[in-house]
Amino acid sequence: FFEKAKDEALQALESKNLELSNEKKKSDDLLLNILPESVAEELKNTGKAKARLFENVTILFTDIIDFTLISESLTPEDLVDELNFCFTGFDHIIMKHKMEKIKTIGDAYIAVAGLPLEDNDHAKIVVNAALEMVEFTQQYKLERIKLNKPYFEFRTGINSGSGVAGIVGVKKFVYDIWGDAANIAARMEQNCEAGKVNVSQQTYELVKNDFQAVHRGKIEAKNKGAIDMYFLDYLKKTE
Repeated sequence: FFEKAKDEALQALESKNLELSNEKKKSDDLLLNILPESVAEELKNTGKAKARLFENVTILFTDIIDFTLISESLTPEDLVDELNFCFTGFDHIIMKHKMEKIKTIGDAYIAVAGLPLEDNDHAKIVVNAALEMVEFTQQYKLERIKLNKPYFEFRTGINSGSGVAGIVGVKKFVYDIWGDAANIAARMEQNCEAGKVNVSQQTYELVKNDFQAVHRGKIEAKNKGAIDMYFLDYLKKTE
C-alpha cells in the first residue's frame, strides 16, 4: 500500500512539475514575443532593463497612404483583417532578415537592425528587407485589384545613425528606440511615395555599393530643414 501511494505521489509531483515547466515556457515565449531575448533576460533577472546607446543602427518606418480614407470603405473586421495580413507578412520578412520589430502604431510599422546585437551590415539588412516588403505589397495590391477590393499602399523611409533603445514604465512593456536617427527615419517615410523606399544620405552612403538609387535632391523635412533623399530602385542591385 505504501509503495503504491509513494509511486502515485511521485507521479503527481512529476505531473505538477511538467505543468509548471510548460507554463513557464509559455510565459517566457510570450515575453520573447514582446522583447528582445537579451532584454527579456535582463528584465527577468533584475526586474528592470537599462536603456542602451547604440552607435550604428538602421531604422525602417513604413505606413499606409490615405489610411483613414481607405478604412472608411471597410468594415472594422475587414480593416483589422487587412492590417493583420499585411503586418504579418512584414513580420515574416523582418524575422527572415533577423531584424528587431519595434512596434506598430495604428497603420505604421517600425523595425530596426543593429540592436540589441550589433551588426556591421545593419543598413544592407534593412534595405534588403524593405525591398522584399515592397515586392510583398505589390503582389498584395495585384491580388486585391483582381478581387475588385480596396487595398493599402505603403511608403517606406529608412535612416541610419545612433539611437537609445530600451523599455520605459512598468506596465505593458514596449521596447522602443529614441533619438535623431529615428526622427529622420520618420521624415524619410513622410516624404516618400506609394510603393517606394526613401532613404537618407546616411543610409545611402552605407549601401551605395550594393544597391542603385536615384538622388531626389534636397527636400524639406519637418523640423529638419532641407535634407538629401534617395529613392531606392527596387528592381536593381549592383553586381
